[in-house]
Amino acid sequence: MKRTLRIVAVLVALGGLGIWLAAGANAGWTKNRVAKRTVDEVTGIEAVNFENKFVPGVDFLGGIAVGAGALVAVSFLIQRKQQSAV
Repeated sequence: MKRTLRIVAVLVALGGLGIWLAAGANAGWTKNRVAKRTVDEVTGIEAVNFENKFVPGVDFLGGIAVGAGALVAVSFLIQRKQQSAV
């Protein structure tokens, strides 16, 4: 059981890191909306439009690390089964 929890913790950490990297690896805070600059073709005026997009930041990465750390901590709290002497 201890080993299983530790393996799950590593998988959670690697999976979270993979999601963070695949979604943009934002070094700031997590964002729900991203600013997108557009230029009007006729007037040439630049405008900022926001589009809904999830970009995980370092707080997302920290949450994954805390979750994986909690699984490892729980694995240390589990005691070994003691074999009975016959």
